[in-house]
Amino acid sequence: MPEGRDGAIADLFGITARRQRYLDVEAALARAQGALGIIPADAADRISASAQLSLMDDERIDAGQARTGHTLVPLIEELDRVAGDPYGGYVHWGATTQNIQQTGDVLMLRDAHGMIVELLRQILLELSELGERTAGLVMPARTHWQHAVPMTFGLKVAAWSDVLIRHLERLGECRPRLLTCMVGGAAGTFGSLGAPGRQVQALVAADLGLTEMPVPARNITDHFAELVSVLGMLAATCSGLADEVSRLMAEEFGEVSEGIPAGDVGSSTMPQKRNPKISQGIVSDAAQVRALVPLALDAMMQSHEVDGARSAMMDRAVEGACRLSYAMLTGVHDLLAGLEIFPDRMAHNLTLTNGLINAENVMMHLAPRLGRQQAHGVVRDAAARAGSGETTFLAALTADPRVTEVCRPAEVAQLLDPSTYVGLSEELARETSARARAAATSH
Repeated sequence: MPEGRDGAIADLFGITARRQRYLDVEAALARAQGALGIIPADAADRISASAQLSLMDDERIDAGQARTGHTLVPLIEELDRVAGDPYGGYVHWGATTQNIQQTGDVLMLRDAHGMIVELLRQILLELSELGERTAGLVMPARTHWQHAVPMTFGLKVAAWSDVLIRHLERLGECRPRLLTCMVGGAAGTFGSLGAPGRQVQALVAADLGLTEMPVPARNITDHFAELVSVLGMLAATCSGLADEVSRLMAEEFGEVSEGIPAGDVGSSTMPQKRNPKISQGIVSDAAQVRALVPLALDAMMQSHEVDGARSAMMDRAVEGACRLSYAMLTGVHDLLAGLEIFPDRMAHNLTLTNGLINAENVMMHLAPRLGRQQAHGVVRDAAARAGSGETTFLAALTADPRVTEVCRPAEVAQLLDPSTYVGLSEELARETSARARAAATSH
């Protein structure tokens, strides 16, 4: 990803933030156990008050990690030391490492999810404004890389917006499944906590603003894979948007352009180059997000009650997908904020086929009299003659008595005006702009 584009979200996954989140879970665990009488109330209070990284010796934790090869044990030992005797002896009571780390990581994902959603909302607002502004701006629609029929740029924007609205919905739907607390002990049996085990998990979950896992098994990771999969779908859409901007920037099209800052250099040897740098960064980030989806799905296939290799794979997939998605969305935000539109070039491109882009319009006008199949053949024949350079499309049509029996030459010429055949493009563009704005502002 371009340097720094993952911004503040990178800090969430830093070691300092991770350790504090793990301490937050240890504190919540102690408070829950103190409330239930599993550990002394004064021990719970002391542990809770001591669970601040600022009270701890980072060098001791780092040295302990180097000594033990364990990411959590040195933090537990330091919390034990800061809490002091006899209170420290109740730290991490009945828990296993994954209980603390997974629940702590969920707290980080809550923030990361919120940041991604907020950025997506901003993008939808930008698309809403762009779609409204270009709702009636006529341009060629292209299918299979060829001119198809006229459309408006606002409808192209509406297609992007429509899918992104659903991605926003998907992110909202997966959030409650994602934000779960797991405090079931070594194998999800609550064996170390006994009968009050479920109550402990419920209290920890409530304390941290999470839901509790109905079955706190350490090999259940579908909620993480779901997040990565949704982000993969989001990445595919963003990549398509950026690819389209890149193509339309090419001199052969020239219909849009990224905003190019003053002084920007596109090439060390070609001074004229205006490269789609933002779009290319988006495509690169998006490809990496999508590549993490199969990794997350593979990581779901745990061996027995937990598999350290696949747990590490899931951690990598989730963190990578979040950071790359944020970087990607930052790029989309910047791209849309500076996007330049060139209506004159769109109008010029509509004339490149000398009316052929409106062939369907002529066919549909003839169809009520000739029948749809015969009308298709008549227009296809005229298009073939025009395509060979033998004549123009208009001349070929008006020379055919099957056409002139239905409409006068002036009417045929009017049928070839692209602005008369955009269908419901403008209506759909404005309607979708309103939906995008509503989705972006509803919380």
